[in-house]
Amino acid sequence: MLASQRRSRILDEVRRSGAVRVSSLVEHLGVSDMTVRRDLEMLAQEGTLRKVHGGAVLPGARSTDEPGFAAKSHQQTPEKEAIAAEALRLVEPGMALGISGGTTTWTFARLLRDVPDITVVTNSTQVADMFSREPRPDQTVVLTGGTRTPSDSLVGPFAVSAIRSVNLDVVFMGVHGMDPDSGFTTPSLMEAETDRAFVDATRRFVVLADHTKYSVRGISTIAGIDAADVLITDSGLAEEHRNGLAERVGDLVVVRPGEHARGADAPGEPTA
Repeated sequence: MLASQRRSRILDEVRRSGAVRVSSLVEHLGVSDMTVRRDLEMLAQEGTLRKVHGGAVLPGARSTDEPGFAAKSHQQTPEKEAIAAEALRLVEPGMALGISGGTTTWTFARLLRDVPDITVVTNSTQVADMFSREPRPDQTVVLTGGTRTPSDSLVGPFAVSAIRSVNLDVVFMGVHGMDPDSGFTTPSLMEAETDRAFVDATRRFVVLADHTKYSVRGISTIAGIDAADVLITDSGLAEEHRNGLAERVGDLVVVRPGEHARGADAPGEPTA
């Protein structure tokens, strides 16, 4: 088992029970005490759990907590790469795309740099910077104005006004959390308004969210679960949660981290 897979399973267990003991993780994962403690230390540094004597607990994140871009960019990397590769299959030359802020959409933007003849409208300074590193004459990138958030998104009335002035083929959106009751959420009231403008401006709404976003609730709802035309997540999501989401979204696609390394011809697994 890869270290990233092991840490993902540790996080899943913490989220299910609220706390874990080192001894139980040693038995469950079949690794040494030292390996588990190193994993817990790494996850604690990322802010995804809090170490306590003999184990770890949930960090007690509040609905308005918003980690910075740098902190989130090192979390669930294999999952984000697989999700981004699957999302790329939905893009064709000539499209006008909306891309919201977030580290998953930023990972997706890296792949988009090779797609010809596209227009990208984004409120993410990180996404815009990704395209500016190797500009192409057949790509147009529009960065909205607005007030900058800790996740390097531009929000507020300037961003909303810019987004409302365009018509997009597809919007790719990263979210802070997804919950059957609360829908897709964000810890920022202003970011929620900006993201809702993206949803209103597009013909197809695609959410990119790894399994750790499930049951996380930000203070403000962007859209209900059933608003998503496509939801791309990863195989770390429990089967019962997949089934519940599949009944609500237009199309649920579950990817397996690592498989997309073979190339874009390796599709994810649609869930009926």
